[in-house]
Amino acid sequence: MKTGQFNHISDAQLLHYHSEDNNSEWIGILLERYTLLLFGVCMKYMKEEQEAKDCVQQIFLKVLTDVSKYKIDYFKSWLYMVAKNHCLMKLRGQKGKVIIEMKETASYVFDEEEKEWEESEKMYLLLEKSIEELGEEQQRCVQLFYLQKNSYQQVSDKTGFSLLQVKSFIQNGKRNLKLIMEKKNHQLRTSHK
Repeated sequence: MKTGQFNHISDAQLLHYHSEDNNSEWIGILLERYTLLLFGVCMKYMKEEQEAKDCVQQIFLKVLTDVSKYKIDYFKSWLYMVAKNHCLMKLRGQKGKVIIEMKETASYVFDEEEKEWEESEKMYLLLEKSIEELGEEQQRCVQLFYLQKNSYQQVSDKTGFSLLQVKSFIQNGKRNLKLIMEKKNHQLRTSHK
């Protein structure tokens, strides 16, 4: 199945198809739709890229196993809560922190979470598009430093640029990224008026 051909089908419709024929490919399409956002949520909690990637894989498996057990009204909200709970449970296991679990009742609408999720989705998409407009060197350094949490030294080792170049690319990349994002944000706001 090519997932791109299902872009016009809503989350609710995909869930409905899954409940009718129990074909996990419908859930696969949904998960692919939100992979970047899931990764963003996992990075927010886990801080390490590899750990975040592992969490995304574990969440995929959990969703495939559990999705039939719940009446899900808003897949995105439900997925957000599953991801958040998964990360919090992992952190509690790692550091012995006491974290109050939130119930995974899917029919309950988490208005605040939904808003936060919507905002982070817009920001990630905007960030992704804006990074693509940076020059190649700036793009590479910004991605390694901010998105993959490498140090200046690690960025230097991975790219072959000197520390001075890395700092310059990151500084200029950050400034250019801010300008690009502000411009895109302005265009979005004026096109919605």
